Amino acid sequence: MPNNSSKFDLDSDFVRKLAKLLEETGLSEIEYAEGDKKIRCAVATGQVVQAIASAPAPTAAPVAASVPATAAVPAGTAVPAPMVGTAYLSPTPNAPAFVKVGDKVKQGDTLLIIEAMKVMNPIKAPQGGTIAEILVGDAKPVEFGETLVVIA
Repeated sequence: MPNNSSKFDLDSDFVRKLAKLLEETGLSEIEYAEGDKKIRCAVATGQVVQAIASAPAPTAAPVAASVPATAAVPAGTAVPAPMVGTAYLSPTPNAPAFVKVGDKVKQGDTLLIIEAMKVMNPIKAPQGGTIAEILVGDAKPVEFGETLVVIA
């Protein structure tokens, strides 16, 4: 078994194809498995930041990728994305945003919507306070656990 993992032949052209596919589709990561060999490419700010070969390690990478975004969050309560999807800051394209920085909110107020699999999921304020920061853009993809809004 140690022989297989140390003798993994990485096809750099295949990795480039995966990176190009990520760029073309706007996905943030892609994983390909064949037998016991696995490769995963993840994107951060438009660059491929890692290509991991092997089996159980890939689950650690998304957590590490979300740490820098969380570290930059100002003091307050971070509202994380409960799912992967597309964030919408207003109920319809021409409507005003649910909240703006500086707005006062009560627990249960809708902060934004995440569309996942054609279902619109309202993201509610876990507590009352003032919107300190909105860290996502309208109609932008979000990852599970990514900080969306900070309530002070």
